[in-house]
Amino acid sequence: MSMPASASTPERILLRLDWQVIRRLDGLLQGDYRSLLYGYGLDFADLREYQPEDDIRYIDWNVTARMNTPYVRQYIEDREISAWFLLDLSPSVDFGSVGRLKRSVLIDFVTTLARLLTRNGNRVGAMFYNTRLERALPARGGRIHVLRLVNDLLAYPLFRQAGFTDLAPLLESGLRTIKKRSLVFIISDFICAPGWDRPLTLLNHRHEVLAIRLWDRRETELPDVGPIFMEDAETGEQLYVDTGDVRFRRRFREAAERREAEINAAFKRAGVEALSLSTEEDLVSAIVRFAALRRERRR
Repeated sequence: MSMPASASTPERILLRLDWQVIRRLDGLLQGDYRSLLYGYGLDFADLREYQPEDDIRYIDWNVTARMNTPYVRQYIEDREISAWFLLDLSPSVDFGSVGRLKRSVLIDFVTTLARLLTRNGNRVGAMFYNTRLERALPARGGRIHVLRLVNDLLAYPLFRQAGFTDLAPLLESGLRTIKKRSLVFIISDFICAPGWDRPLTLLNHRHEVLAIRLWDRRETELPDVGPIFMEDAETGEQLYVDTGDVRFRRRFREAAERREAEINAAFKRAGVEALSLSTEEDLVSAIVRFAALRRERRR
């Protein structure tokens, strides 16, 4: 069981992750984080004919129309990048098993990636969102900046709200705020109002976007624990249900499957890669799995 984030300090969290996560990642990935952290750079280099494995986002449609065959732009990779974390800190992120909330997973993931990026001279920034953009931390480098980011996450209050989360304003804020092409991590459980896929698509046209989806097994399958009160973390609405009812548990599972299908369809429409990060999964295993997936898709 992991220590609750509130019981630790930025220094202790960073030290724990350096020993328990980053050192293991260094060994497993042999220090090569290219497939996970680095996308295409900023500097245009050349044009060439499209190949089946190429990323369609880099098709030059003007040249394609003139030549009557698809052409893609090639770029010189910029190894010094800016990365941004767009963080959904709405009430549903404070759900999870005893001792491991989705918020704790979010803090560990952001701290790990921020540390990996900044130790190689890159810069990281963050945007904190609940019902609105609460604050933005400018992109900077260095260990002190990572500690400030972790401190701000630990200090961020728990909120109660009377409505369903709308992620679209967070993504639109990212579009307005992040000027230089960057690596953008959107970290959320994506339990929110529909319509966020359009600004996500626009953001993905301008930046290298990766979605990190936080989830807990209890959101998809209810255990049989008898009659209980269930509360919607987003709206505060309470409902008395009998989890011993097989038909109720089946309807709950079917609703979760529909939500899962809708979220995956939105990612597909936006052309964004997504990593599912469970409250029960080892963070090292999740990051290695994601790196392997990105490496495979880039071939």
